[in-house]
Amino acid sequence: MILTVTLNPSVDIQYRVNRFQENHVHRAAAVSKTAGGKGLNVTRILHQLGEEVTACGFTGGHLGSFIEEELNSHGIMHNFTPIAGETRNCIAIIHDGKQTEILESGPIIAEKEIKTFLTTFQEMAEKVEVVTISGSLPEGVPEHFYQLLIDIAIKANKRVLLDTKSSLIQNTLENQHIPFLIKPNQEEFEELAGVKCSQKEDVLESLRKPIFNVLSWVIITLGKNGAIAKHGDKIYQVICPSVEAVNPVGSGDAVIAGLAAGCRRGLEGEDFIRFGIVMGVLNALEEQTGRISLNQLEYYLKQIEVKKIS
Repeated sequence: MILTVTLNPSVDIQYRVNRFQENHVHRAAAVSKTAGGKGLNVTRILHQLGEEVTACGFTGGHLGSFIEEELNSHGIMHNFTPIAGETRNCIAIIHDGKQTEILESGPIIAEKEIKTFLTTFQEMAEKVEVVTISGSLPEGVPEHFYQLLIDIAIKANKRVLLDTKSSLIQNTLENQHIPFLIKPNQEEFEELAGVKCSQKEDVLESLRKPIFNVLSWVIITLGKNGAIAKHGDKIYQVICPSVEAVNPVGSGDAVIAGLAAGCRRGLEGEDFIRFGIVMGVLNALEEQTGRISLNQLEYYLKQIEVKKIS
């Protein structure tokens, strides 16, 4: 089983308007409301891949119930810690070929709710094979919280895949127990490395810094430009097929899902990289975030080129 952590989930509301103008009334041509948050995108992809997966985190109020009910409707297991506060909304307005987002910060988590979650997480970590941790920390949760989760998971001999902002990744790399894999995008990687990487050579040089040598895997996602992956002393370039992206939002989360499934299935080396990256491609081809077409999996898997470059 794979356990996904989404501490600050949301109800994602998407409005599509033909043209957006400030100080005007707009009527949405289409509206969608889904259970959102990076970890829940991971969860949905894993479920579609046929993996046994359970989602955990904090949920509260009517919006928290909406998230749980939506997961129930898709047959996805979950074990959320209830909170007194209300789960947040995140709004995306699709207009003029652009996307404008309004993101609520979310509820403040109480100390007793944090303790309850830690107890639940410890119990579940014993039962799973892989743990994914994605996204931001809600208010009230201390900055070192992901370090606590990684400590628990690694003491239970589980692999942890971490996808969050650079400052939180940095915190975990200074800890005794570190994640099995991190997946920064280019901006997050540059913040971790402390340098601007305008060329591939800059990335390669930065990957040799001591901060990254302690990790088993570093996967740097570069959108349509593929990815750079480091495993031990080996560095790979990943080239993706050129596709007409329908909705690239959540493709990084899809990559984490593919890597988590690859971990559980025992994939290694280039096969492991390829299976992760192809999920990002498949997600970009779908209108709904956190969706893939399994019918296209084998075709696009063959189109992913992985080259050892160092």
